[in-house]
Amino acid sequence: MTTITLKTVVFFGSARNVTPPWGGDSRLGDRILAWVKVTLAARSESLGDDTVKHDVTVLDPLEVFGPNGALSGFTGGELRSPVFMMKPDDVPQATKDLQETIKSADCYLIVSPEYNHSIPPALASLMGHFGGSNYKCKPSGIVTYSPGPWGGQRAAMAIQLMAHELGCLPVSKLCGIPNVSDIFDTDGTPKDASHRMLKQLPELLTQLEWMAVAMANQRKATGTF
Repeated sequence: MTTITLKTVVFFGSARNVTPPWGGDSRLGDRILAWVKVTLAARSESLGDDTVKHDVTVLDPLEVFGPNGALSGFTGGELRSPVFMMKPDDVPQATKDLQETIKSADCYLIVSPEYNHSIPPALASLMGHFGGSNYKCKPSGIVTYSPGPWGGQRAAMAIQLMAHELGCLPVSKLCGIPNVSDIFDTDGTPKDASHRMLKQLPELLTQLEWMAVAMANQRKATGTF
């Protein structure tokens, strides 16, 4: 038995950084992101004769678009300068490093809220700065959340289309977490470890891992198209 460690890039979809006048979290998704990170760190799943684990990199738009971030200065959240439209010599080294992190990944996990029934602009910009050649022939999984009952699933439908276009094909299993503050503490710890909504993520990861290993094997055997 061998251990396969997948390079897993987590795209976080929220750049919110303000506490609303009525109180609450400045960014509710921090609870979900913390839970996702803990879940990925604990994964050690059998796949045939192998064991699959994750080497996780989180891409947070507050950091990437923030001061000295990899997509700050020459561009920004408004997508002034898509990297794939720039001359290589004009691309900052930090941006090249970010691109290499994305390109060398085996799979992607997109963790996102829902803005106006659709994709948050920070997520679309972060992923859209880089062309499809960086994402192609790899799988993605989609985790959405909301403060209310719908779990961000309308955004998930739109994210699926974007992921398809970029070439990181989404697995069929979705994870949609409603009423986040009722299910998770502020540090991302589930209030009830047996809550039925928590079963979604492991099921999604099982599909993502299967596809990531299969697609990595095929890339190794034949390259990409």
